[in-house]
This record gives sequence, structure tokens and C-alpha cells, in this order.
Amino acid sequence: MTTPVEVDYVVVGSGSAGAVVAARLSEDLSTTVAILEAGPEDTNQFIHIPAAFSKLYRTDVDWDYSTTPQPQLGGRQIYWPRGKTLGGCSSMNAMMWVRGYAADYDEWSTHAGHDWSFQKVLPYFQRIENVQNGRSPGDGKSGPIVVSEQRSPRALTGDFLTAVQECGFKIERANTPHPSGFSQTMVTQKRGARWSTADAYLRPAAKRSNLTVLTNAYATSVTFDGTRAQGVAFARDGQLTHIRARREVILCGGAINTPHLLMLSGIGSAQHLVEHGIAVVHDAPEVGQNLQDHLVAGIVYSVEKGSLLSAESPPELVNYLVRRRGMLTSPVAEAYGFVHSRAGLEHADIELLFGPGPFIREGLVQPDGHGAVLGSVLLKPKSSGDITLVTPDPFDKPRIDPKYLSDPGGVDRAAMIAGLRTCTELAASPALARHFGDYLQPPAPADAPVDELIEICLEQYAHTLYHPVGTCRMGMDKNSVVDPQLRVRGVSGLRVADASVMPTIIRGHTHAPSVLIGEKAADYIKSH
Repeated sequence: MTTPVEVDYVVVGSGSAGAVVAARLSEDLSTTVAILEAGPEDTNQFIHIPAAFSKLYRTDVDWDYSTTPQPQLGGRQIYWPRGKTLGGCSSMNAMMWVRGYAADYDEWSTHAGHDWSFQKVLPYFQRIENVQNGRSPGDGKSGPIVVSEQRSPRALTGDFLTAVQECGFKIERANTPHPSGFSQTMVTQKRGARWSTADAYLRPAAKRSNLTVLTNAYATSVTFDGTRAQGVAFARDGQLTHIRARREVILCGGAINTPHLLMLSGIGSAQHLVEHGIAVVHDAPEVGQNLQDHLVAGIVYSVEKGSLLSAESPPELVNYLVRRRGMLTSPVAEAYGFVHSRAGLEHADIELLFGPGPFIREGLVQPDGHGAVLGSVLLKPKSSGDITLVTPDPFDKPRIDPKYLSDPGGVDRAAMIAGLRTCTELAASPALARHFGDYLQPPAPADAPVDELIEICLEQYAHTLYHPVGTCRMGMDKNSVVDPQLRVRGVSGLRVADASVMPTIIRGHTHAPSVLIGEKAADYIKSH
């Protein structure tokens, strides 16, 4: 595709929010829009087969990031996969559609105004969601994102949901405003195949002559005329190219790439930029700060049969290709629920996940036998980290330090241990105990001391749940990176629309609110 010299809007990143922004802006046929995606088109077969998402890790559609060594996690560097293709992370995530609590958005409103309250964002979810087979409290029916019930959940998942009731928890429908129990996962799938924002938004919009979609276009900097964003420099086909934006540049690269690009472009801590020889356009010390993420630790139990181990067998492959049913339609995490790690909390601070498969080392290790995983997710961490530059070379990866479990009071660690202990209690319930044998992760016999196993699980096996947010937080205060309408402070003609603007992390999964952010950003832009 020919690269235009100038358009009205340049969107950087085609992920959960970027595809939405580009599609919505191009609805006005009197405007021109270009979207730059650093990765290739979403043609990899494993993108579209739901259960195959871990096969995308460390491939050409993955940014393949790693954190700095984490002292509280055995000094390990934690692998952070991020989507690098059309659809971004929505093309390689586990497809879980979990909005979070109404209270999460009301918390955003204390930082960024009433427009971000649950009352104000609910109509957006109604616009976004096309709920099939299941029910949503938003009653979304005709939106572009298809949210469906799973087509072929495993019998083990049914036993897990029985187990949670045996342990005194309740079953509820997914995505209520005030979750207080367990649900079978609703997924972003259409007829058993992944339904990314590239499928839902970008592909239909790409038919318009006023939208240019450029893949393998690696943004290296936002260019400025004084303090006004002028355009974007990017590398494509071995050449450095520039595209001008008559109206605005919108950064949608996510919680890692957006602050990285801002700093490379001269927006960040002046001291940090000068250290790397970058000319300062605007001194914004909070760029790259406030990094929050969901940490998860999973215990994997051996089972005799019935897990996703045989998902790649010829019968299952035929079942998927012919009927779009069977194990290959699984999101792996087929059920989840919310619990309190301690008394006195108004809302849950731990999410428990169940996967009827031997998901070991994030799916990067081939299991030896059938298994099932119960995981504890830290929803509202007290700890926060940062993204910083290593070098001024745009092709060098930034430094990622989430500072997991680093809060001085040890609240995060205690919450994770409490969540893992609840996992072991569920595993001991009659509905699951009849299936479970020895531990596969961490490797241990069935009679291993539970407290020791939990400590090992947390320190040696905990990893990201792939939900980094907050590094370009929005707010009404002058220190926030973007204002409530997502305009970058200190400059003009530049916005951010992705998970980096979230002032606080939600008690849910970040795909749904990222799509919401894309929709709201497009409305803000259109209103000016």
C-alpha cells in the first residue's frame, strides 16, 4: 500500500484501542486516517485458533519483552508477551471478556472526572458488545465485539464450578456491575474463532478509501513543530519515512510502547531524557511511571483424563475445522471468580482462575500428561513500577520494572498467598479431589506440605497475567500525563488512547476497558 504524505489523523498501534480509534475516525469520509502497525498482518493461523494463543509467544507477532530481575520472585526476569500484529494483544490474548467492577470506573472518575464513571461508560459497553448466547447486564446486542459463551467447555470446568459451591461460593452470570462469585468465562469469539479488534473494527473499516493501514511500520518518534505534534517518523521496508498529521496524532501502542515512544520523542522526565541525549519537548516526569500489572501464580494438578492435553489431536483438529467446536475453541481459563484475601475489604482483591489444561510456564513448556490449573491473580496491587529508556535507539527495548510484591507492608504478598491457599482448598473439595493427583507445577507429590508448595509457586512460578496499565495516566491534576480527554499535557495535537491512560488497574481484564478507551477517544476527537 502506498504511504500517504499527509493525512488528518495518524494512529500508532492497531491493538485493542488503536483499531477502534482508526475505524471510528474513518467513519467520517471527509477525513483521512492512517494507522501504523509495527508488526505483520494477522495471517498467522494460530491467531485465529483460540486455544493456540501460547504458540504465538516469542514469534514475529510478539514484542517479546522481559522485565528486570524481580527480587520478590526469586530474581527471575518475567516474560511479557505483547501483540505485534493487526489487532495487537486482542490477537494473542486469552479472549476473556471481563469488564471489572463498576467501582473501578468510579475510581477512575475521582482522577479524571465524572465522564469516566461507570454511569457514563456503561452506554459504551452497550455500544461495543454483541452478546451471543449469554447475558450481559449492559444488554449489548449489536456491537462490533462479539462476546459469546464458550462452545465446548470441558467437564472439568463444570466440576470446578461445583467445587466453588461446595466451598461456600456462589455462581453468577459474568460481567455484573458488582461481581461477588464465580462464572464461566465469556469470550471474544465468533463461531468458535477468535474475534479481535482487527476483525471487529479494522477489517470492515479498511474497505474505506480514506483509511490507510500500514503494517510493518515501526514508529520511531513523534515529530514536532515547536510543541505541536506534526507527524510520525517510522521505519518500513528498511527506509525511514515520515507521515504528517494535519489534525492529530493518536498513540495506541499500549502501556510499554506508548511511554517508550513519548520519551524517544522528547516527552518525559527532562533529567532522564537529557541523560540519553534526547532534546526535551516537554518535561513530563510521570511518563513511564505508575506501572501496574496483574500478577498470577498457578498450581497445576495432574489428572487422568479430560484436559486440553489432546487439543492438537487429529479428531480435535477435524472437530474445529469442520464444526468450530471442541478443545481448540477453549480460552484455557474457562472459569473465574472473585474472592477477598482478608476480612474488611469492600471489594474482592483476588481473582481465581481455572483452566482444564496443563498450562505450565505460560504454555511455553510441553506438558508430560493431563493436568488442570488453579491460579491466584492479584487484582489491586499496592506495588507499582516503571518503564524507562535503556538507550535512545528506538529499536532497543525499554527497561520494564513492575516491582512485583515490593510494597513495604507486604500486603501484595499476603494477598497472593491467601489466594493460593483458597486454590488448594478448592482442589481438596469433593468435586475436584477425585480428579487430582500429584502436582505438576511446582513438581511435588500429592502429600507435599501445602504452605511450602504455595511459597515455591509464588516465588518460582508467578508471572504476568498480561495486563500492564497506567504509564501515561489520565487525570485532572497537572502532573498527569494526559488530561481527561486523553490529550497529552504540555503539547498540542497529540493524544494517547490505550491501557497506559488507566489511572488505576481494574478488578478485571484489560481488553474490555481498552476497547472502551478507544471508543471514548474517538468521540472526544470527533467533538473538536
